[in-house]
Amino acid sequence: MTRAVRFSHYGGPDVLQIVEVPDPVPGPGEVLVDVVAVGLNPVEAAIREGRFDAEWPARFPAGQGSDFAGIVRQLSVGVTGWKVGDEVIGHAVRGSQAELIAVPATDIVRKPASLAWEVAGSLYVAGANAWRAVQDVNPHPGRTVLVHAAAGGVGGIAAQLARLRGATVIGTASQESFDRLRQLGVVPVEYGPGLAERLARLAPGGIDAELDHLGDDSLANLRSADMTDSVLLAKIARMVADRQIVVPVAAIYPFDRVQDAYRELEAGHAHGKIVLSLHPVGYARQKVRGVDVRESEATKDQPGRVAGPPAHEVLPPVFGHPRQRPADRAAEFTPVPPQ
Repeated sequence: MTRAVRFSHYGGPDVLQIVEVPDPVPGPGEVLVDVVAVGLNPVEAAIREGRFDAEWPARFPAGQGSDFAGIVRQLSVGVTGWKVGDEVIGHAVRGSQAELIAVPATDIVRKPASLAWEVAGSLYVAGANAWRAVQDVNPHPGRTVLVHAAAGGVGGIAAQLARLRGATVIGTASQESFDRLRQLGVVPVEYGPGLAERLARLAPGGIDAELDHLGDDSLANLRSADMTDSVLLAKIARMVADRQIVVPVAAIYPFDRVQDAYRELEAGHAHGKIVLSLHPVGYARQKVRGVDVRESEATKDQPGRVAGPPAHEVLPPVFGHPRQRPADRAAEFTPVPPQ
């Protein structure tokens, strides 16, 4: 048996339960993945609340989650190019929040060795949506792009992608996020009443393109997964590993605190991704908080504020890793015998 998140009726985080289910059996062309980290997304909360029952009805008891990073545990018939023990990033259809998941081999990509587990497990939904949004407006040098919710998961990546293509990027956010946006080369502007006047001062020549619907309630860009998604995921993972794109982590929760993790997500105040860890190391039932990207003296909004180190320098090694596992665990990772 394996543990997995399930809910039997629509509702708030309280309907989420961790239950034991039979171990998934990978079918032809699938792999079995031992999940290490899972990133949370607002779309999951919206589906769980029943707001999209007409478009995406749940079949109870329903699973949850799209993003994940983990380790290949079994290979099914016909799967090539992978081996047991490979570290991967992928996406699943309402089911990534489980200790073991079976997914098509086409829905996983290799995790760069330098990419932290908590970040790797948070890339698919935000990364794919951001990439498509930026492609649609085709930013380039000389253009000014306005990105709404630039401190959010999708908006944050979209703003950085537009910057990498040479555009001047203005991002709406709360003042608490201004430091971080400036560090990413984004010109921050506070959302809310008076936004048009503030934009006129920041961009007197006008806005060439606008990326909207990137906030926590954005679902319109989601679609069924295909091969293109895996290609995009691999590109984004490499860019994050190479530090061309920063994906901050706001909080990490052990798997059995999934309800608490969604409560924080739905409060809407997290400055970064919220992650579930399925292989925590040395901090049972403890929540570990990260910090924003390092602030420089030139970008501080609050005089006297002490600059914090990058998140990867202060987060302890909270996730399991194959190199941390006893050697005899390797015997557990065996391929599915040919049929």
